[in-house]
Amino acid sequence: MKNLKFVVYREDKYYVSQCLNIDVASCGDTIDEAIQNLKDATELYFEEGEAEYHPIEEALLGEYAVNG
Repeated sequence: MKNLKFVVYREDKYYVSQCLNIDVASCGDTIDEAIQNLKDATELYFEEGEAEYHPIEEALLGEYAVNG
């Protein structure tokens, strides 16, 4: 059993869910739909075999601005 950490954010009219442990993302019309779609996508990712998993002990979501 692997613990997966993810982030959900709004992009235009959709919610995007992105896993932090593996390179998998999904989206949905609602937050719940985006999370469920991510769960489905990660299960398929691990079923296919050669999954590269990066354990994450702690996570912090931050924001800052840069000139550019």
